[in-house]
Amino acid sequence: MSEFLTAALYKFVDLPDFAALKAPLQACCEQHAVKGTILLAAEGINGTIAGRSEAIRAVLAFLRSDPRFADLDHKESFAPKMPFYRLKVRLKKEIVTLGVPGINPAKMAGTYVRPEDWNALLDDPDVVVVDVRNDYEVAAGTFQGAINPRTRSFGELPDWVRREPALRAKPKVAMFCTGGIRCEKSTALLRAQGFDEVYHLQGGILKYLEVVPQAQSRWQGECFVFDERVSVVHGLQPGTLELCRSCRQPVTEQDKTSPYFVQGVSCHRCHDSKTEAQKRSRMERQKQMALAESRNQQHIGVRLEPKNKSAGDA
Repeated sequence: MSEFLTAALYKFVDLPDFAALKAPLQACCEQHAVKGTILLAAEGINGTIAGRSEAIRAVLAFLRSDPRFADLDHKESFAPKMPFYRLKVRLKKEIVTLGVPGINPAKMAGTYVRPEDWNALLDDPDVVVVDVRNDYEVAAGTFQGAINPRTRSFGELPDWVRREPALRAKPKVAMFCTGGIRCEKSTALLRAQGFDEVYHLQGGILKYLEVVPQAQSRWQGECFVFDERVSVVHGLQPGTLELCRSCRQPVTEQDKTSPYFVQGVSCHRCHDSKTEAQKRSRMERQKQMALAESRNQQHIGVRLEPKNKSAGDA
């Protein structure tokens, strides 16, 4: 039985008093035993939280009691166990880090495309389709025909946009990401640089996988998510990917056959970037995790978030 509700949320909105929102929001989450990560910045809010259904409803109601969040949208999925170990409410310069001053998605973002209409856009010969997620996310799954910028972090995207000729080969550009937040900022970036027809997938890949029947889907593979589920598939059911506890990037069953894969210690991506001391430390940590699991206890000494994440791309 799925006992825990996960809610992914974000909103670009002017929050000059964002620092003052931290304490009451954290108190509300703690009161209801809600865990996850929420980022606050002058440009808005971004987060993924989990807890019992009534607890998540209470936190969402608390947020929406602020008129600036009255129309806050969120996406839901259920899990049989708590997908987060901790609660973190953090103050940031940006709720998703692009590093380009003057980009305001609340006023400059591209045109939303509903998931139900996304396939038609993919079929449009005048459209360049871009996956704005990081390379390791794209490797887990993407839409057929989408361009992979091969970025290691979202902050590398502006340089790619400046030098990529494919963006200028057709009159329209369509962008997508996990939950929608990076799409909004990416399309705002393109519009600021003079692109006229820019579109993005409303609700991101997660909403597409939720509402588009698998028989009609153009999605290939799994969608990496920033919590203990690691990946989801159609219907937002848990996928098959696991997390390398060393570099915090996803590994497939095929990846686990590599001689460089050691559970909890290393994978083919990070094996040569760790010292022997680091590997011994991670091996000891893995033993402690296995021991905790055998005792039906929770081992909380593991950082789960992949590098360069925002808050779980809501």
